[in-house]
Amino acid sequence: MKTNRLILLSILLSLPFLLYSCAVGIEKPKYTILEKQGQFELRQYPSCLVAETVVDADFNKAGNIAFGRLFKYISGDNRKQVSIPMTAPVSQTGTSEKIAMTAPVNMQQTQGKYAVSFLMPSQYTLETLPVPSNEAVVIKEVPVRKIAAIRYSGTWSQKRYEAKKASLNEFIQKKGLSSTGEPVFARYDPPFQLWFLRRNEVLIPVE
Repeated sequence: MKTNRLILLSILLSLPFLLYSCAVGIEKPKYTILEKQGQFELRQYPSCLVAETVVDADFNKAGNIAFGRLFKYISGDNRKQVSIPMTAPVSQTGTSEKIAMTAPVNMQQTQGKYAVSFLMPSQYTLETLPVPSNEAVVIKEVPVRKIAAIRYSGTWSQKRYEAKKASLNEFIQKKGLSSTGEPVFARYDPPFQLWFLRRNEVLIPVE
């Protein structure tokens, strides 16, 4: 019974990804590929805004806990009492603003905890983005950065993530680069996506 409830919860949390992607497609971060070598890429990312929350949980639980908190924020759990058009047809609410879903969901370890973030749609600025009602959700501006990336499909297990991170670190060393921040685990797909069709990435900022 408990397993069935967990499966149902996973489906319900993932439903917004499915509905939104089927309707208009999910906005993804823009970047320029500076160099490509097999499964590895060096990318240049422009600055962007993210909604971030920090979770004190293990690798496998942190994403699920944070997803619910962040999804509530983009679904209207914010302090800006306005309605705005989102998609066609226009979806409006009379109490708070709804923010479009984006991809990927990013997760990185910080001080023994995990920081999980949603990319904010590109039409927003720090001045126009609604303030979260939950103090555990914060808005951050991520500066222009150079990223080493490895893309792979398959499960979201920590073991697979660690293996890909090790491969990416080897690539960074061979290129004579130095990392400038913590590795990021990026997930582009909902849990019900077939594992072999998922887009997963490990991203490490470099000099």
